[in-house]
Amino acid sequence: MAAVNPYLQVEGLTRRVGERVLFRDINFGIAERQHVGLIAQNGTGKTTLLNILAKEDSYDEGSIVYKNGIRVGYLEQNPHMPMHLTALEACYWTLNLDQMDEDEAQVYRVRAKQVLTKLNITKPDQPLAQMSGGELKRVSLANVLIIEPDLLILDEPTNHLDVQMIEWLEGYLSRSCMTLLMVTHDRYFLDRVCDTILEMDDQTLYAYKGNYAYYLEQRQSRIDSTNARIARANNLYRTELDWMRRMPQARGHKARYREEAFYELEKVAKQRMEEKRMRLQVKSTYIGSKIFEAEYVSKAYGDKVLVKDFYYNFSRYEKMGIVGANGAGKSTFVKMLLGEVKPDSGRFVIGETVRFGYFSQQGTQHDEGMKVIDAVKKVAEYVDLGGGRKLSAMQFLQHFMFEPKQQQDYIYKLSGGERRRLDLCLVLMQSPNFLVLDEPTNDLDIVTLQVLEEYLQDFQGCVIVISHDRYFMDKVVDHLLVFQGDGVVKDFPGNYTQYRRWSALPENKPETTASQNKNTENTRAARTQQREKKRLSFKEKREFEQLDADIQRLEAEKQQIVEALSGGELSAERITELSKRLPQLEEELDEKSMRWLELSEFA
Repeated sequence: MAAVNPYLQVEGLTRRVGERVLFRDINFGIAERQHVGLIAQNGTGKTTLLNILAKEDSYDEGSIVYKNGIRVGYLEQNPHMPMHLTALEACYWTLNLDQMDEDEAQVYRVRAKQVLTKLNITKPDQPLAQMSGGELKRVSLANVLIIEPDLLILDEPTNHLDVQMIEWLEGYLSRSCMTLLMVTHDRYFLDRVCDTILEMDDQTLYAYKGNYAYYLEQRQSRIDSTNARIARANNLYRTELDWMRRMPQARGHKARYREEAFYELEKVAKQRMEEKRMRLQVKSTYIGSKIFEAEYVSKAYGDKVLVKDFYYNFSRYEKMGIVGANGAGKSTFVKMLLGEVKPDSGRFVIGETVRFGYFSQQGTQHDEGMKVIDAVKKVAEYVDLGGGRKLSAMQFLQHFMFEPKQQQDYIYKLSGGERRRLDLCLVLMQSPNFLVLDEPTNDLDIVTLQVLEEYLQDFQGCVIVISHDRYFMDKVVDHLLVFQGDGVVKDFPGNYTQYRRWSALPENKPETTASQNKNTENTRAARTQQREKKRLSFKEKREFEQLDADIQRLEAEKQQIVEALSGGELSAERITELSKRLPQLEEELDEKSMRWLELSEFA
């Protein structure tokens, strides 16, 4: 993929680790202002490629050429900064403020404080040595954002960010003129920020000129086309094989071309271009009707109240999502449920048949010298699928993209994402009937997330998920507990996107404590007045009619764009333009539909 006006051009890049080839002879370019997302399974070299491009790692063959004079910023997956610096100092430690005039230096200081605030770093003078891994990642993100590089390379930028921060970053980058190359598992983030998707698959790089939704359509077309080609090759292969067996005496000079063609055909016919995942339905242990009851639970640390007098009776087969800002008490709530932390008052009453499986943010401590297959067999040799069907440990690992050869690798050889995938397998192998997953999407690739999503949709038990991955939550959960701060926990009957639409309505937006009572009374009075009015004003009638026309127009435009993107006849520039317009349309439709619903009650 050659780029017009390239900021970066990569040609013939190859990287090996021992005998293993991560990628071979890949070529791509990134043009000015292009927003590129890189997708690949864990262990295939995404982070290695980014490290190479940022000159943090070496490569075996090929060339990397940057446009002269451009500044490159790199957010590492595990950032490295001088730990004696404060958060504010770390934001511009790569800059030489001493060589700037005071006004320019002050601009950087102000911008650093603003970005740190947006990323919920509330103590800019706190030393990095006293910060958690998540806080360090956010400080590192602030550092690369304030220098405003020409090309910004991001490795999992949404990890350790809560939803509000992710949505802020999403808006910031989608509006930015910076050129972007990023690796992220957040599919909404990919869809709304990126206009080009690069996919590394089987040591090869594929380019798609569009957002994530467009990539999914075109990737499926590529798979279908390749499978059709393989099917045709298989038919020809059988015919040619028969000829080769029957006509050994014909292999003279005249038949040599046909023999050579046969061996080429054999290569095609033996290709395996198919999805490397299958829907996995595992039998869970029986769970009774009594699950758990939170009886007026309270928990605080000093003046910080996490939960106050919280009551909830959890139902059989519920799939609950837990969302809220970092530090609001989500993980503490789960640890109280599991008995790892004691509430200050109240209690959790757990049903006798409940068998928890807990996937924590911290992961599992492994024996580094143990092989992958042995670590899983230590938990169980087989997984019960029900109906007399079983999967061996080896077969189960294959469902989570551990091929037989890799199962024989030692754990210390695994990448961070592969370790998380192994942790997940170890939890699921125990056949729990109540899964508690704390940030399960961090460091998992998209294919593994798809397998996990399907597993949870089919899971015949209870699920609690803490996650900032909006796409994942929308696919898995049927209602939410929203930790709003100051001990307030709201039960919302729906998924994350539905909650966001509901909370965007003016009457549902959170208020500050000082003005909450007054605003609540004003809202009640307004609603009473509205109910008594029972009819729309002339201005509201005109607005209602216009909304109806606008919604029809926007729906028609949306349909035209979807059909055009599916047609395969657009230029790359037009695809990019329409791919950016589509999410804007959906946002406009959401806003106008909500207002239409409000007015329709009195129309």
